[in-house]
Amino acid sequence: MPLPQVVSEQEWHAARHALLAKEKELTRAQDALAAERRRMPMVRVARDYRFAGPDGTARLPDLFDGRRQLIVYSFMWHGAREFCSGCSMFTDNIGHLAHLHARDVSLALVSRGPQVEITPFRRRMGWSVPWYSALDEDFNADMGAGDGFALNVFLRDGDDVYRTYTTSGRGVERLGSGWTFLDLAPYGRQETWEDSPEGWPQSRPYVWWRLHDEYGASHEGEHLA
Repeated sequence: MPLPQVVSEQEWHAARHALLAKEKELTRAQDALAAERRRMPMVRVARDYRFAGPDGTARLPDLFDGRRQLIVYSFMWHGAREFCSGCSMFTDNIGHLAHLHARDVSLALVSRGPQVEITPFRRRMGWSVPWYSALDEDFNADMGAGDGFALNVFLRDGDDVYRTYTTSGRGVERLGSGWTFLDLAPYGRQETWEDSPEGWPQSRPYVWWRLHDEYGASHEGEHLA
């Protein structure tokens, strides 16, 4: 099997520093793109979608679970014998949701499959992400997923829901950590170093971070100012 070129330690450090400069440039470009994303306009979701959840029927505002921001991943569904390996890999990489909840963000899966098939597969995979069925709705088609997959971001103002962002294809490949999900949310990571519109909730970095079992209801959002 081919191997990378073997060089001296000095040459390796020189190559690493050269690449690091490009990596930092990319990080700055990604931060600027996230700042532009936070300034995108939004569009009201006019349809009253109904989903089948594990506890009964839910409307789109219910998927927010009391929070203001929501990320929905449309999980491709072609039947209980044709599970999507790509969507499964994506879901495997979702981190602990407590960190998103602490920034007023919920995350849920939606599929065009029945709960009677979704529930046992969710248990088999050991996933705790909320998963809803849109079998009798046009939600996936309306949100750019069709019979495939897509990720959409929403903001709630009372019972009014607005779509703020969408991505699909390779746009979802880099996602999975709490940071990358927050970078897509309307309010971002909500930290003071971010270039956000005036009035956006922000706090100092690190101060809101917790172990995932230490947040608790009393901690969620308490550092937002």
